[in-house]
Amino acid sequence: MPAITVSEVSMGAHVRTYSRVTAEALALMGRQIRLARKQRRMSEAELAARIGIARSTLQLIEKGHPKVEIGLVFEAAVLVGVPLFVAEPQGLAAQVARVDDKLALLPQSVRKPRGEVQDDF
Repeated sequence: MPAITVSEVSMGAHVRTYSRVTAEALALMGRQIRLARKQRRMSEAELAARIGIARSTLQLIEKGHPKVEIGLVFEAAVLVGVPLFVAEPQGLAAQVARVDDKLALLPQSVRKPRGEVQDDF
C-alpha cells in the first residue's frame, strides 16, 4: 500500500510517513465530525469554543490532519455525537475492562529471543 508523507514546516522540519489506511481513517473521522457538526447546525466557532481550541485547530481536525492531538479529535467527535469504537458510549468502559483482562494474561514485556534454542540432546 502506498504511503502518505506529511511534512511539518518548522525549524526542525521532520518528515513523517503515514500509511494510506491511516490517512483514510483520519479523513473519515474528520468528515464524520464535520457532517455531525453541520447536522447539529453548529458553527466551527461554537464547536471550537466548546472544545477549548482555536477554530483553525478544528479545521485541521475536520480535514483529518495527522498532527492534531488525538484527545482533541475524540472530544470533537463526542461533542457532535460521532461514536468511538462502540455504538453506545456506556460500552467503552466494558471494552476497556475486556482489553485489560486480556493484557493481564500476557507477559509484562516482549523480548526477542537471543538466538536459536539448542535442543539437540
